[in-house]
Amino acid sequence: MANKKLAIIATKGTLDWAYPPFILGSTAAALGYDVEIFFTFYGLQLLKKQPDLSVSPLGNPGMPMPMGMDKWFPVIGTAIPGMQAIMTAMMKAKMKKKGVASIEELRELCGEAEVKFIACQMTVDLFDMNPDDFMDGVEYAGAAKFFEFAGGADISLYI
Repeated sequence: MANKKLAIIATKGTLDWAYPPFILGSTAAALGYDVEIFFTFYGLQLLKKQPDLSVSPLGNPGMPMPMGMDKWFPVIGTAIPGMQAIMTAMMKAKMKKKGVASIEELRELCGEAEVKFIACQMTVDLFDMNPDDFMDGVEYAGAAKFFEFAGGADISLYI
């Protein structure tokens, strides 16, 4: 009997949006699923050898924050210079304190579990990205390749 399949499309390139595809992908692989993650547009940032990911409070009104800041910060706070760096540092510290693996560690877990990373060739070309900047083991293909896998997947997610 064939393994179940999980197909994920990763489109976001911020630190907070980097966790779902890698956590879900590695977990599914650990449960015996065949997993492919198709990285397109800003999601390609997640494949860089040295990802420089940050949190963007802009447009994240659901971001939990201390001292009731979540009521006003996403609107006003984003105008304060340096706030994105502060928010990124806060999130990284929180993740470390809670024992959550780093993005680099999660990517390594995915690699060990044979999760396939597919970089959207059209987007790489569109943004003049250099494949040498991406981690080893990435496959480059178009949407048709993703649909070959996703068409038979038991679960497909858009992140």
